[in-house]
Amino acid sequence: MAQNQVRISAKVLDAKTLKPLVAAVVSIQNTNFTQLTNSEGIVVFESIPSADYLLLFHSQGYKDALYPVSIQNTLALDLGTILLELDQVADQQAAVIQLFEDDLTDDNSSSENTSGLLQSSRDAFQQAAAFNWGQARFRIRGLDSENATTMINGVTMNKLYDGRPNWNNWGGLNDATRNQEFSIGTAPSDYTFGGILGTQQINTRASIYRKGNRITLSGTNTNYNGRIMATHASGMSNSGWAYVISAGKRYAQEGHFEGTNYDANSLFLSIEKRLNDQHSINITGFYTPNERGKNSPNTAEVTNLTNETYNSYWGYQNGKKRNARVRTVDEPIVMLNHYFKINDHTNLNSAVLYQFGKIGNSNIDYQNANSPDPTYFRKMPSYYTSLYAADNGEFSGEFTPDYANAEKSRLAFLANSQIDWEAMYRANRNPVIDEHSNIIGYEAAQSHYVLYEDRADDKTIAFNSNFNSQVSENLIMNAGISYRDLKSHNYQKLLDLLGGAFFEDIDGFYSGSQAQSDLNNPNRQVKVGDTYGYNYKLSAAVLEAFTQFKFSYNTIDFYLAQSFSRTNYQREGLYKNGIYPTISFGKSQKLNFENFGFKGGMLFKISGKQSLNLNAAHLTKAPNLRSSFSNARLNNTVVDGLESEILNSVDATYVFRTPKLKTRLTAYYSTIKDATKISFFYAEGIFDNEAGYSNTNAFVSQTLTGLDRKNLGAELSFEYQINPTLKTSFSMAYGQFIYDSNPNVGINNDAVATVENTNPSFDFGTALLKNYKQAGMPQQAYSLGLEYRDPKYWWIGTNVNYLAENYIDVSPISRTNRFYTNPASGFPFPEATEERAAELLKQEKFDPVSLLNLIGGKSWRIKGKFLGLFVSINNVLDSQYKTGGYEQARNANFRQLNQDVSSGTPSFGNKYFYGYGRTYFVNLNFSF
Repeated sequence: MAQNQVRISAKVLDAKTLKPLVAAVVSIQNTNFTQLTNSEGIVVFESIPSADYLLLFHSQGYKDALYPVSIQNTLALDLGTILLELDQVADQQAAVIQLFEDDLTDDNSSSENTSGLLQSSRDAFQQAAAFNWGQARFRIRGLDSENATTMINGVTMNKLYDGRPNWNNWGGLNDATRNQEFSIGTAPSDYTFGGILGTQQINTRASIYRKGNRITLSGTNTNYNGRIMATHASGMSNSGWAYVISAGKRYAQEGHFEGTNYDANSLFLSIEKRLNDQHSINITGFYTPNERGKNSPNTAEVTNLTNETYNSYWGYQNGKKRNARVRTVDEPIVMLNHYFKINDHTNLNSAVLYQFGKIGNSNIDYQNANSPDPTYFRKMPSYYTSLYAADNGEFSGEFTPDYANAEKSRLAFLANSQIDWEAMYRANRNPVIDEHSNIIGYEAAQSHYVLYEDRADDKTIAFNSNFNSQVSENLIMNAGISYRDLKSHNYQKLLDLLGGAFFEDIDGFYSGSQAQSDLNNPNRQVKVGDTYGYNYKLSAAVLEAFTQFKFSYNTIDFYLAQSFSRTNYQREGLYKNGIYPTISFGKSQKLNFENFGFKGGMLFKISGKQSLNLNAAHLTKAPNLRSSFSNARLNNTVVDGLESEILNSVDATYVFRTPKLKTRLTAYYSTIKDATKISFFYAEGIFDNEAGYSNTNAFVSQTLTGLDRKNLGAELSFEYQINPTLKTSFSMAYGQFIYDSNPNVGINNDAVATVENTNPSFDFGTALLKNYKQAGMPQQAYSLGLEYRDPKYWWIGTNVNYLAENYIDVSPISRTNRFYTNPASGFPFPEATEERAAELLKQEKFDPVSLLNLIGGKSWRIKGKFLGLFVSINNVLDSQYKTGGYEQARNANFRQLNQDVSSGTPSFGNKYFYGYGRTYFVNLNFSF
């Protein structure tokens, strides 16, 4: 490298308005040189050694620009004006996969995981993952969002209950949450140690928003139909004040799936006061109340009788569709931030957050009545076509299908395929009869059916302080400490008596004192607004600290980071449950976990165009609150063998970038060991008659411990600018995500609990899950795209996508040795051969899916104002495909499963979720 020192300068402007872009980041690739543009959009680099470089110009909401620079025999180089175009793809609907968060409702499924980093970065692969593959539930590196850290202004937003962020808390505020920083995998973040998937930091400091107004109108046929959003940013005034306000609404009477109503309101406010050159304070508030109707998973039988958009959760009431399973989220957030610029090289940023509110999930409860579910197994034709006679000694009974009743059942279902709200109202009322025995009206009686919701009322207080210092020319130090405290009240709330007068607070599956929800207040008659069924509090406190040292030199960068955390959990029962009178009321033992993490990485700067990046991490993580108590609704019992998870991750990335060609190739390997998973379901033929009780069927809780996962694969991002207007891209994700252990299975049967036996847990041994595929996402994905951008500010693009290797979520209990044992005798089933077992237990693989998408946009300048249009059509060919599903665990032994499957029309077949068909998204925004 020559010794001449050169000055490089440029002016960065908005391509349409020709106004300066302030605080745009300009970096010389694979060097330590980075600068921000000033108030006039000018950037200057001093004393740059002569060489060939690539300059990257980046500003939030704009497309990156990469310029080659060759410095030879000159002392100063002025690049002139650099024009950055608005990135209209940012208007694309990336929230499609968010609504899958809690759609799966059967408790024996784990497929409710959401995708991790939902927003796109500048990488073609990240854009494909968010926009093209998200509709098929693709997850980056096969990891869900509890392995990524989502932050707002430096405060971690992952819930302590399940480790996942609740996107609904800031949903519908796209303008307000545009300012984001990402680190992928275990790459370093300035704000936290992070997880093995990455870190997402959302910055809502008022002064960083570009001054102006923006109104957005959107239409779609996905989870909502219409959206309106308005945002105003004041910019920083001469008196040191800045504020941003944004409001929006999304609405649908019915989304893509039948009966899925949607109503979401969004309000955001950020106010900053610059006290002086060193201190600023900022207050941020989010309020995004929303509710949406859920859609049901369905068996193949149900789908064949109806269609892929069928939803069993709704029915007509007074001519209007009413969904019984509605999710409501109402959790305001208030945050105070203090920004302290100690000197030009050192900053200390601190935050305090308070979040409160409720999450509710409604459902129908019933006593001494038939199930209101129109797809209840006894109402389906398969119930009659899969009948077998009673066992003949140790041998299976004969196949005895009843086709006549099956046909009657089919016709009855087609005639009444939705919830019958009117019938439930009638069941809750008694007729009023006159002296002539004529019915003259109806009066409210004891309700047999009611609508209730599972409620979680949370209060979270969080504190965070982050220290950042440029210690020397080659060293940056980050350090942070945070504390989060959760108080969560969980209970069952009665919403609607459905025409009745009261509902008995008992469990109809039990008798005597065991039927009582609360022995301290037995035989209660509850009404609307009352708490019943279960009632308890959870508390959690987490203290975390991290340090990070980033070293930067001419040809190599490297970093080292360490973390420590201390976690405490406790349950407090507010009801003395009749099944567990001695261990349900009052406080549980305190659970304590201490965890550590270490990670490091190196960046080798091969040249101005090439780099090689290596990262590795080892950390332990406390189990989440959800997985710590085996049946928190009923008692204080802690999961046996509960341990911290152990996570390991390594990845290597090669990057090659020129102004025309941008490519990235990443290989990764990660393991998660000693995970815990809890689920609830009804199982038939699960318990051994020899154990002393005649009922071999039971509603049980299942706990898996020692569950290991292994994820390995590769990512490819390729982008080539064919000419100034035409660009092509190719993205690939190839993964192998498997279970890497045979976890232990514990089954808890409340029905046999006694005062003497407060822990009716049965060790079912190990489930042979090793090498089964992790469920709920395609493990391979490919995308080929072509984009044309016209100089007159319109563009159009298309991409074709292929997603494969998506698998059903398997039932662990069917992979234990108990599966092969006849519960009536304790002997193995004589027909249980290895060959037939392999057929029955083979994990279902979904068909691969091809998706063709079209996108386009146009922008206009009208008297200094700007109008932008964005249009996308996803799944143009209207492909029907499964996005996830699970094996029903009801058939808990070989004979029952074999009989059900052998009938050809299984009564308890796998349940599936389906992707959207052809959908559109139209976005019109006006900026002024």
